[in-house]
Amino acid sequence: MLKNEKMRKQFKDHIYSGKAIQLPVAPDALAAKIAEKLGFDAVFSAGYATSASAFAMPDRGITDFGKSLERTRDIINAVNIPVFADADTGYGDLENVRRTVENYEAIGAAGIFIEDQVWPKRCGHMSGKQVEPTETLEEKIKVAVATRKNDDFLIMSRTDARTVYDLEEAIERSRRYKSAGADLIFIESPRSFEEFEDVHKALPDTFMMANMIEGGLTPLTKTSELEKLGFNIIVYPTALTYAQAYTEKNLLQTLRNEGTTRNYQDKMITFDEFNEFIGLDDVNQCDAAYAPENMLKYMD
Repeated sequence: MLKNEKMRKQFKDHIYSGKAIQLPVAPDALAAKIAEKLGFDAVFSAGYATSASAFAMPDRGITDFGKSLERTRDIINAVNIPVFADADTGYGDLENVRRTVENYEAIGAAGIFIEDQVWPKRCGHMSGKQVEPTETLEEKIKVAVATRKNDDFLIMSRTDARTVYDLEEAIERSRRYKSAGADLIFIESPRSFEEFEDVHKALPDTFMMANMIEGGLTPLTKTSELEKLGFNIIVYPTALTYAQAYTEKNLLQTLRNEGTTRNYQDKMITFDEFNEFIGLDDVNQCDAAYAPENMLKYMD
C-alpha cells in the first residue's frame, strides 16, 4: 500500500473507532516533524497558521488555493503521519471545488473541510463574518464526494452559522450537510461546554470536530471531556503559531538588548541535536553512498 493510501486509511480508522484524535495545526513542515517525533497521530494544515507563517498576515482570505496546497504538500512530504487540510470555501464555484478535491487528494491529504462562509472568509473566531445560503455548501459537499477517487479521503463540512446566527441554525445546517454526504461535521465557535452538549444531543452518531483556539470564543476543554460527547477530532489551530511568535519575540528582544544569544541558549535546541533531528546523518549517508568513488565499484 502506498504511503498516501496508508495514511488515509489510518486516519479514517482512528476517527471511526470513536476515539478522539488531537490534531495540532502545523504552520510548516518543521512543526509537523516535531509533532510526529513527539507521538502525535496526525497533524492539520490550516489557513490561520499558513497565512501567518507564509505572509505574516491575518486569516482574512489572503491565503489562496495555490499557497494552501503548497504548504499542505510540504507538510505531507515531511512526515509519515496523516495530514488533514483546511480547504476554506473550496476556492470558488463547483468546478473549483472539484479542482480542490482532486488536488488535495493527489498530494496525499487524509481529507479536507469546506466551509459555508462568504469569501473572503476569515478566522471563525473573528467578527464580521457572513455565511452563504445552506444550499451553497450542500452542493459543494455533493460535488466533493462525487469527485474523490478514494472513499478513505474524508470530506468535512464546516459552518460558521453559530457566530452569524445562533447554535440552532448551525445544527440545522450541519444536519443538511451530513445528509449531502459529509463524512465529518464541524460547527465553529460553540460558546460553552453546554453548547458542546447540545451539539452532541442534536447530532448523535455523527463524527465531529472541535476547535480549541487560545483566547477565542470557545472554552478550552480537555480532549477526554470532548471525547465523551462524541467529538472525534480536537484541533489546535493557533497553539504552535502563538508559541513560535512568543519564542521568536523573546529571543530577538534578548539579542537586541544584549548583543548576543548566549544567555538564551538554555531555551534552544543545540546545534548537534537539531542536525540529528532534521536528519543530517541520513543526508550525509546518502551522499557517501552515491559519491563518484563509491559508484565506480558498480561499474567494474
